[in-house]
This record gives sequence, C-alpha cells and structure tokens, in this order.
Amino acid sequence: MEQVTDLNERRPRVDDIFDYLHEEILSLRLMPGEKISEAEMAARFGVSRQPVRDAFSRLANLDLLMIRPQRATEVKRFSAREIEKARFVRAAIETEVLRRAAKNCDARGAALLDNALADQEKAMADKDVDGFGALDYEFHRTLCQIANVEYAFDVIMTEKAKVDRLCMLGLSKEQRMPELVADHREIADAVKRNDPERAVEVGMLHLSRLDETIEHLSQTAAHFFEPPSA
Repeated sequence: MEQVTDLNERRPRVDDIFDYLHEEILSLRLMPGEKISEAEMAARFGVSRQPVRDAFSRLANLDLLMIRPQRATEVKRFSAREIEKARFVRAAIETEVLRRAAKNCDARGAALLDNALADQEKAMADKDVDGFGALDYEFHRTLCQIANVEYAFDVIMTEKAKVDRLCMLGLSKEQRMPELVADHREIADAVKRNDPERAVEVGMLHLSRLDETIEHLSQTAAHFFEPPSA
C-alpha cells in the first residue's frame, strides 16, 4: 500500500477520493443510507486512511455523508427540513443574482447567454445527459458573472446539488432537459431585455417546478428520507 509521506503528496489523493465519491453520491450510484467503508476506500486508492478521512470530512460538510464515531459512515439520507432550507437559500440568492444580472446585462452578457443556450440545445439534441448537467451549472455561473457576483455561484452550486440528487430519483435529466432549456431561455430573454422583475418571476417559476416532484418522492421513496423527528 502506498505510504503518504507529505502534504503535497496527500492532497491530490484527497481530491481524487473526494471527486470520486462526490460523483458517486450525486449520480445515485451510491444511494442514500448506503454504508461506505473507510478501509475499502483506502485500499481502492492505495493510500492510508487519513486522506480518506479528509475526503469524508469534506463530503460531510456538503451534507452528503453522515460520519458517526465508532459506527459506519453512510451516505446522508434526505432531510425534508434541509431540502426546504436549501431551496430557501437558493431562491434568496438567485433572486438577487437575477435582479443584478438584468440590470447589468450588456451586449457581452447577452452573447454569453446566447452561447450558453446554444450549448444546451446541442447537448439536448445529442442526448448528452452528463454534458447537459455541467452546462446547467454553467448557465447559473454565467448569470452570476453578468451580475458581478461570481462568489454567489458557490452557494448556488452547493444548494442546487442537494436538490438535484433527490430529483434524480424521479424524472431523469434527459426527460427534464426540454423544460430546463425552455426555462433558461425565458430567463435569458428577460435578463437581456434588462427586465429584473420578469427575470425573477421566471427564475422562481423555474425553481418551483420541483415542488411536485419533491412531494411525490417524500411519499413514494420515504426510506431514503430521515425520520421527521431527525
């Protein structure tokens, strides 16, 4: 087994482990409630347990893992309260991002949005689900860039990822792509027209489309959720 001798050697391995588990969890290849062995991860990557612990800690900070002393680490189940919190935070941040983006959008910003939509249309036509997922995040990053609040994207990305994992239990990304592209186009049109109120209206409609899906899954996939008292 590879021995980790210094921080510079260990750090990339932590990133590798984190990236691997992050993708496995968000793609639902690791399901909510599934246990993860620290020893098995260390053996898989040929490292000591410390880089695995560091990666686990980062994932726990993203609310994706539950680490319990003397007990198995497991993929975090969904919490109705945490979902509500994530959606509230995201809506609050995106409302301000959309207002600022609509006020600030110029020809360069409009071109960025047009390019983003063209890329999404191509990914949809190619049925490139993974590529579309990355472009979905990039669209929201572009809005933050136009709004001159690039730092807001870190919050949006974190909160969006929590809900995206849940929604993958329902409609697949491929099934949702046409609706997502249509929403993004309406948002972009409002931003390009410098119409902040319309941009916010469409943006909030975009977020609310998940209400029915979340309610349905909380009933049909209850075993993936934490008990109400948790």
